[in-house]
Amino acid sequence: MADPTIGDHDGVYFPREDSYLLAEVVKSLARGKVLDLGTGSGIQGITAALKGCDVTFADIDPKAVAAAKQNAKGNGVTGRFVVSDLFARVEGRFDTIVFNPPYLPSSKKIVASLDGGIKGRELIDRFLEGYKGHLEPNGVALLLESSLNGYEKEVRVGAKVIKRAHYFFEDLVVLELR
Repeated sequence: MADPTIGDHDGVYFPREDSYLLAEVVKSLARGKVLDLGTGSGIQGITAALKGCDVTFADIDPKAVAAAKQNAKGNGVTGRFVVSDLFARVEGRFDTIVFNPPYLPSSKKIVASLDGGIKGRELIDRFLEGYKGHLEPNGVALLLESSLNGYEKEVRVGAKVIKRAHYFFEDLVVLELR
């Protein structure tokens, strides 16, 4: 399966190392109904759709949802597109939930697509509080995290590291959550 073609949209996070690391896992593990949460450019959802999954693309930023829709169309895939603060406007349960959150620790406001709050965990912790309510009983959530925000916290309570890579000043991991 070829990688999706993603256009650059002003103000929307363009795929980087973290996106491609997660997309590798999506290629192999995504199945059934997929939620691409915090979709940004739509790369994760498009990757899942290209392998035949039924995808919902969701992001708090309307510009990101529009970019994901345009990128999906450019790759010949369709889906549902929702403007939502995490799960607030997402309906239903999913076999696979994919989330590449803003995870960089920041004491001052930086670009929203990168800003994970003081400890880099603001959205991650909110996601962890709500994902199980949207996951099918045999479903899986795929969460990208960094050594900068303490992914070990999730590993201690049962998350499994299924992909790891070292980039510059951090380790990135894809966690499998059930």
